[in-house]
Formats: sequence, structure tokens, C-alpha cells
Amino acid sequence: MAEDDSGNGVPTVIEPQMGAIDKVVGDIRYRAQLIARNQKLDSGVSATGVLGFSIGFIFALLMVIVIPLLVWQVI
Repeated sequence: MAEDDSGNGVPTVIEPQMGAIDKVVGDIRYRAQLIARNQKLDSGVSATGVLGFSIGFIFALLMVIVIPLLVWQVI
């Protein structure tokens, strides 16, 4: 049965056109990585938010109040 009645011969396997699918899969992978990175960053910021705020507040007080008073020798 090498040939059928139409005379076309043995059917061959055709390579699928995967270019568009590969592009979409790559785009989905890229977006998933962006979302994961954003969630990790947001989680880290919210975990250290109170500590960072308190350190920043103390540093601001030091720079605005304590150091100028020491420079002007008020204290």
C-alpha cells in the first residue's frame, strides 16, 4: 500500500508551524516573570515597611534638628 488510488504516494509528516505559538509562550513566560518579580519586591517592602519608616524618621530628625543645633552650639 505504498500508493493510494489518487496516485499521491505515501503521506509524509509535515513540520508544524510553531513560530506564532512559540512567540506567545515566550511572551507569557516573560510576563509571568515580571509579575513574580513584582510580587517579591512588594512582599519585601511590606515586610520591612515599619522598620524602614522608623529608621528614616529618626534619621530625618537627626539631620533636621540635632545636627543644626550642635553646629550652632545651642545644645
